[in-house]
Amino acid sequence: MIIDQAQKEDIPSLVQLRMLYLSADFPDMNKEDAELIEERLPDYFSRHLNQDLFCFLAKKEEEILSCAFLLITEKPMSPSFINGKTGTLLNVYTKPQYRRQGIAKALIHELLKEAETMNLSTVECKSTEEGYGLYKASGFKETNEYKLMKWRSDHAE
Repeated sequence: MIIDQAQKEDIPSLVQLRMLYLSADFPDMNKEDAELIEERLPDYFSRHLNQDLFCFLAKKEEEILSCAFLLITEKPMSPSFINGKTGTLLNVYTKPQYRRQGIAKALIHELLKEAETMNLSTVECKSTEEGYGLYKASGFKETNEYKLMKWRSDHAE
């Protein structure tokens, strides 16, 4: 198994992996939303890949087994993120037949090494019940500093 960062030629695979992740995370996603997302993802990846989005892939020969994304944000500094540079771990996905083999943990390990190289103050993630143990084992700690809240526009496409 090889762990590597995705490049432009991996964009079709990134789209496929993102859609698999979303299908699992949003089983009731309607067909129109899925088609719109799949249509727009190549442009998103073209603009952000290896700029502020870093995608880590676990491959066996030519097959991609698993992925994990690191989204970088720069915020005004605070004691919580002293240099303002933070990361968000997202889209951790392993194909079902390769789960429970330590692949996602190895990906997260490489991603966090890269986060240190990038001098990120923190890396955050939201966890499902299924992923909680993986993130704890990877060094993430639960925080109760804030309550997660969302606002959503009624006009967003």
